[in-house]
Amino acid sequence: MKVAVAESLLKSHSYVKYRTVVSNLLKQGKSSGNQQSEALTHYSELNEARMNRLDKKTVIFEENIQKLLTLKSKYTWLVLSEGWCGDAAQILPILNKLAVITPNIDLKIVFRDENEALMTMFLTNGGKAIPKLIVLDEASKNTLGNWGPRPKGASDLIQSYKRQYGVLDETAKTELQLWYLHDKGISTQNELVTMMLNLDQMNFQTV
Repeated sequence: MKVAVAESLLKSHSYVKYRTVVSNLLKQGKSSGNQQSEALTHYSELNEARMNRLDKKTVIFEENIQKLLTLKSKYTWLVLSEGWCGDAAQILPILNKLAVITPNIDLKIVFRDENEALMTMFLTNGGKAIPKLIVLDEASKNTLGNWGPRPKGASDLIQSYKRQYGVLDETAKTELQLWYLHDKGISTQNELVTMMLNLDQMNFQTV
C-alpha cells in the first residue's frame, strides 16, 4: 500500500491546482478521466459552477474549527476525485476549507483514473466510487483511515433509491443534489471532524 500511496502523492495536486487542471480541460471541451463524452463534459461544467458557489458560501462551524485545532498529530488528506463527479463537487470545497483552517491537515488531490493502484485498495462495495478520502500520518505516510464517497445521509438516499427502482438514473442524481443543497455541507464537516478526532486520539496513543 505504501508504494501506491507514495506514487499517488508524487502526482497529487493542491486544491487550487486541481481546480485549474479541470478548468483548463473544460476550455478544451474535455473532462478529466480516461473516458470522454458530452455527458461527462456537461457534468464537469455543472460541477465547476457548483464548486465556485460552494467556495464562496460554505461555512465551517466555529465548534468544528475549534475541535480541529486540537489535533495533536499532522495528517495528509489524500483524495481520489474526477471533475465530472457530482459528489466530489459537493465535498471537495468542504475538505479544502477544513484543511485551510487546520494547520495539521494538508490536502492533496489525485485523479482516480491516473491512480488505479491506489483506487483498487479503497473500493466501495466493489466499485471505484469517489471522492475517497484517505487519511495518512504525515510523517510516516501510514494509512490511518478513509472516508467517502459521500456522507451517511446521502448514501442512505442512494441505497434506498436503488432498492426501490433498481437503477440510478437522472432522477436519483437530481434528488442527491437536492439533498446536498438542503444539507449545506453540515453532515460532511461533522462526519469528518468526528473521524479526525477519533483517529488523532488513537494515533497519539501509539506514538
